[in-house]
Parts: sequence; structure tokens; C-alpha cells
Amino acid sequence: MQIHDLAPAPGSRKKRKRIGRGPGSGMGKTSTKGHKGLKARAGGSVRPGFEGGQMPLYRRLPKRGFCNIFKTQNAVLNIRELDSFDDGSIIDIDSLKKAGKVKGRFDGVKILGQGETKKKFVLKNVLVSKSARGKIESVGGSIE
Repeated sequence: MQIHDLAPAPGSRKKRKRIGRGPGSGMGKTSTKGHKGLKARAGGSVRPGFEGGQMPLYRRLPKRGFCNIFKTQNAVLNIRELDSFDDGSIIDIDSLKKAGKVKGRFDGVKILGQGETKKKFVLKNVLVSKSARGKIESVGGSIE
């Protein structure tokens, strides 16, 4: 085999379709787009979801759900994350923000009971789960 014998496999290379090059090409005049209509125009193509004028599916289906304007979003912390505070310290939302424990927008803070603590805390203006309340009060802490 010589270098001049190399050629692509038959049928693997396809010639580009040159549209709009006169009647002799077989693709002149309307350039394979048919006559008139949306798909014959420049930039013409139906938008996603268009069903030819029929009432589209997204309008046939009923609306569902609602947005509760009274819903509250709580920042969640576990007891083990409070160990960085000193023994006997008062923990409220402002002290948690300063320590970088809670970030972003929220309506309140809730302490959950995962983990252990040996320090006494005084928790103010925070929500506390049953298990967290038991663990905090068992080591002598309090919740206000």
C-alpha cells in the first residue's frame, strides 16, 4: 500500500448541500423550503410548546399549589456547634451571627439535639427541639 492509495471509506464523506444556486442544482428558487409559511421565512421556526394554534398543554392543565405568605424560615443548628461558646455564656441570635454560626436570611433560629455538650448555656429567643432541651437542661443550662 502506498500513500497515494489511501482514501476514506466509500460513503463516509458526504458533499455539502449547496442550496439556492439556480435551477440546475435542483435546489434553487425556494431553496428546499417549500412555498411560504412560517418555516420558509428567515429565522422562521415554531417556538417550543407551540401546537399549531391548538390550546397548548401548559394552558390545558390546572394550576397547582400556592405560596404561603405566613411561612417562616428557621436557621438550623445542632448542639455540637455551640461548643465554641464559653461556659455560662448567653446565646441569642446576635451572638450566633457574630460567631458566624448562622448566615443569610431567616426568621428565627432552632437548636437541634445532634451531638453532646458539657457546657452550661443560657439560650434566649431561640427555638429548641425536645432532645436538645433535655441535653441542655441535664448539664445545668437554661432556655428563656
